[in-house]
Amino acid sequence: MLTYQEPPIGGVEGVTVELTPQEAEQFRTVAAEIAGILPRGGPAGPGQLDDPGLLAEIEVAARWLPPRLTRALSRFRREGNPHGTLIARNVPLDDELPPTPTDGVAPDWSRLPLTTVAQLAVMTWLGDVIAYADEKAGRLVQDIVPVRGAERRQENSGSVMLELHTEDGFHPYKPDFVTLLCLRADHERRARTTCGAITRALPRLSAECVSVLRRPLFRISHSSSFGGPGGGAATAVSPPLPVLSGPAATPELVADFHAMEPLDETAARAFDELREAMLAVLVGTVLEAGDLIVVDNRAAVHGRTDFRPRYDGRDRWLRRCFAVADLRPSRAVRAPGSQVCAPLRPAGGP
Repeated sequence: MLTYQEPPIGGVEGVTVELTPQEAEQFRTVAAEIAGILPRGGPAGPGQLDDPGLLAEIEVAARWLPPRLTRALSRFRREGNPHGTLIARNVPLDDELPPTPTDGVAPDWSRLPLTTVAQLAVMTWLGDVIAYADEKAGRLVQDIVPVRGAERRQENSGSVMLELHTEDGFHPYKPDFVTLLCLRADHERRARTTCGAITRALPRLSAECVSVLRRPLFRISHSSSFGGPGGGAATAVSPPLPVLSGPAATPELVADFHAMEPLDETAARAFDELREAMLAVLVGTVLEAGDLIVVDNRAAVHGRTDFRPRYDGRDRWLRRCFAVADLRPSRAVRAPGSQVCAPLRPAGGP
């Protein structure tokens, strides 16, 4: 792994939509109305979120969210922006939050109906929600918290600096958009979620570097969250793939500065050059309760600076949700009516 030195990180003011009190109340009203129809389940457990009828109802109701927010989300879906990220502040949360889960798994979603609906409603403006059976039991909305004993892991359960990466870049149906909704900030307000866009880094790259990055000279190890601790997928790697693809001026990007392996020295030099360029154009922010960040997973990598968890029930707590612009390409690996992709078959080993 490359040595990390924290770079200067720019602000996100230009890509932030801060909801007014009136807009936030409008959002809350819509989310509360949708939450009222959600199936809460019974003694056997919570109702199922992975339900096409329910998701369709949320999509219809989401058309009543504050217009300033929906215009920003729609524009970001179509056009992106120079930083590859969009932030909405003052997104509604449930009035009473349970303690931050210590094992990475929150109480069932019905304990957080407003928060769950608010995030899913935003997702409908970005595309179709997608999840992966390998990862966090296939939940559509996932909990991201520090876990004792996992502090140094390059995973969402860790608390050391999390390297810049494309989310699930090894997956053939990786997300197009990643959202993180903050329920609690870290105690010391030092965990900055960071994002680096390829369009801003591109002018810093040599022509030779760009040429090499467009060749299939890189492989990504599967995240150990796929399959859980000791799962077989943790040691699998992707087929050889390029880092850059698509139009010369606005390429798409797949990179992971922890889990991606260049296949020769030329590729390694190009990858080092890309990382330095990305570090030079980072933007980031400490997420506070009610902040929701959207990352364009095709155009930007994201990460997080380190923080110190206390494991006291008040630690940093984010909820994560993925979307794809088009759900149809993954239909062969999903059960009818489900948004969850079947377990990934390893393409190779280390």
